[in-house]
Amino acid sequence: MEWSACSDEYEKLVIRMTTPRVVIDNAVSSKATVVKVDSARKHRILLEAVQVLTDLNLSIKKAYISSDGRWFMDVFHSVINYIEQSLGTIHHGKTTGSNGLTALELTGTDRVGLLSEVFAVLADLQCSVVDAKVWTHNGRIASLMYVKDCNSGSPIEDTQHIDRIEARLRNVLKGDNDIRSAKTTVSMAVTHTERRLHQVMFADRDYERKAIFPPRGDSPVVTVQNWVKRGYSVVNVQCKDRTKLLFDVVCTMTDMEYIVFHATINTAGDRAYLEFYIRHTDGSPISSEPERQRVIQCLKAAVERRASEGVRLELCTPDKQGLLADVTRTFRENGLNVTRAEISTARDMALNVFYVTDAIGNPADPKLIESVRQKIGVGNLKVKELPPLIYHQEAEREDQTVGVAGTVLLSLGSLVKWNLYHLGLIRSYS
Repeated sequence: MEWSACSDEYEKLVIRMTTPRVVIDNAVSSKATVVKVDSARKHRILLEAVQVLTDLNLSIKKAYISSDGRWFMDVFHSVINYIEQSLGTIHHGKTTGSNGLTALELTGTDRVGLLSEVFAVLADLQCSVVDAKVWTHNGRIASLMYVKDCNSGSPIEDTQHIDRIEARLRNVLKGDNDIRSAKTTVSMAVTHTERRLHQVMFADRDYERKAIFPPRGDSPVVTVQNWVKRGYSVVNVQCKDRTKLLFDVVCTMTDMEYIVFHATINTAGDRAYLEFYIRHTDGSPISSEPERQRVIQCLKAAVERRASEGVRLELCTPDKQGLLADVTRTFRENGLNVTRAEISTARDMALNVFYVTDAIGNPADPKLIESVRQKIGVGNLKVKELPPLIYHQEAEREDQTVGVAGTVLLSLGSLVKWNLYHLGLIRSYS
């Protein structure tokens, strides 16, 4: 009995130590909600926390992360759109809407009209696309689609049918000269779509490929240097701010097996400044020039994959078999290239978002866009500006001192430096 009681108390202690403690505070600021996460689990807990906040449609304006010993603490200043659930139980993946469906993973060489061909094949094979995301980067395309049988409404489990789907999609994806890198995978697994897309494109080594079209707008600036005295590698990312930016960067660092020990994230106007103090999972900093260059390449790719090139078109119309094939065929026939897409359905309504350019990556002609709208339905297909980041008009302009690794930390006033001082790792934070 004594051992049983002791065992129960030990189990409760383990649960308390491994379950994140979350505090949500609206009193600190009139413009933002402060979310504090405290956990003994250091590895991957940052990604899980950011993933949950991202799935709740929260915009992270500032963040301070510190991890020493076994304890992890971060403070997110989040602009709230809505809160659907408690953050007390952090889990892997947002599974709503993908249960009971068949997952298709696709990778290949991007080209104008490819998405139209993919949707045409799925329609011909009686597959209804319920939810999907499509990313393109550096001439590559990756997509995770959730489908069902359009007749029965059930998952596709017949092995022969699955083999036909894989074979025909692989044939479309390989085109004329992509036999080796075109991939199609069918499974019943449920995963976090955007995290999986990062993993798929990382495995496809999109970061090593050259862009087909020169990038438009600001390219991210990434620097990596070692702070030898403290055994950290210091990563700085400067780029245009956007939603889900922190998730994209942290996701890639986690998949590359780096642990974030300290970090400061700040935004001013439409700019984002991210500084991370990292080590490899074996405790070592970045140890070679090739490794440093690879980190720079991968983080640039992580930022660029979701950067929205082109005009945002929103389609809202009753769902029907072959709808996506018809819409994307119209895009292709009018010389529009889809650079990113988000497909969803709700209560028999199709709610789809497409980002389109012309065939060579330039902004699409407004007259051409209007012609496409007339063919698809002006009331169904609407042109939307890229949503402005919340508070950009009201964002306080703060002097930014962007850290460069060396003998001192240059992110003055950051919680990172404050924590290092109180842990005795630096002599002063003034």
